[in-house]
Amino acid sequence: MMAKIRLGILGGGEDSLIGILHRVAANMFDQFEITGGVFDVKHEKSLQFGEKLQLDKSRVYKDLDHLIETEKQLPEDKRIQAVSILTPNFLHFPMAKKLLENGFNVICEKPLTTTYEEAKILNELQQRSNVIFAVTYTYTGYPMIRQMKTMIANGDIGKIQKVDVQYYQGWINPLIHDKEKRSATWRLDPEKSGISCCIGDIGTHAFNMAEFVTGMTVENILADLNYLYEDNPMDIDGTVLLRFQDNIKGVLRASQIATGEENNFTVQIYGDKGGLKWEQENPNHLYLLKEDQPLQVIKPGHGFLSEFSLEGTKLPPGHPEGIFDSMGNIYYGVAMAIRDKSKFEGAYPKLNDGLRGMNFIEKTVSSHKKGNVWIEMKD
Repeated sequence: MMAKIRLGILGGGEDSLIGILHRVAANMFDQFEITGGVFDVKHEKSLQFGEKLQLDKSRVYKDLDHLIETEKQLPEDKRIQAVSILTPNFLHFPMAKKLLENGFNVICEKPLTTTYEEAKILNELQQRSNVIFAVTYTYTGYPMIRQMKTMIANGDIGKIQKVDVQYYQGWINPLIHDKEKRSATWRLDPEKSGISCCIGDIGTHAFNMAEFVTGMTVENILADLNYLYEDNPMDIDGTVLLRFQDNIKGVLRASQIATGEENNFTVQIYGDKGGLKWEQENPNHLYLLKEDQPLQVIKPGHGFLSEFSLEGTKLPPGHPEGIFDSMGNIYYGVAMAIRDKSKFEGAYPKLNDGLRGMNFIEKTVSSHKKGNVWIEMKD
């Protein structure tokens, strides 16, 4: 039996939603074994959480430096092989840099860093190393998103004419109108979150998805962002016009003040022969639209679907696949890459996807501040 990949985790401790998501995903295909990590800035709390996970106390470290130093002294067949970074944004870069410099495979939450310059440094380091680096744009792991990507590549909807991605949430609405609350929210603190809140947090998901499913790259953008209050330095809502190659047009809409919305992420791609539509809150339905045919609803698990979609489908037709499954598919893609057994391009988002995401964030903010002007996405 092939040994499981030994996984370390930074952050994601008690009461962390993202921590639960990553831990379940890592265990889903029996490819990873959580071996140790640093789960909290307070070592005592980290140790308590490690005990809950039934980890060896000696592998629950006080900080990343301690983890790297101790693990590198272990025999190669015992040491941690990959590390997941689940911390607030401002810690992504220093942690990822140290891990790359010491030869660990990395799985990092998005956004990749807090600046594009930091992302470029990581990209250069990774290119010089022989390690895998994944950025968890979680939604790319959904089977029906992978089916959408395959159908577009196969020409099922013809030449793309319109790209429309929307990501609406309302969670920040109760906070933004209270000066004390908005001042105390880490996502609205540039020192911890970077220069953008809404675009950096959820807009980057929509941007990545637009490029992932279409196979095209965004060449130019024009942004109009919303801050609501003069003392709030971070966008909480915005609309971005997109131009791809061949002057193909698109629009990206993201909001964290869409009152009452939960996690309304929709992807709509229209070609000259048809359209495809997907909704994250109903992820097991992919809608195929044709002018001369009834609406078709495509669901996961059927043998006639693409091999890429089926690789990420763990249940028979009619059994819902959700966000844990989506993240699990990304972890599986990383595992196959570490084992040098990758079969599909796009099986996990790579560091370059995170790099493009950081470029998008900075160019979006720049476009807005320059008076809502078109800006090239070139470096």
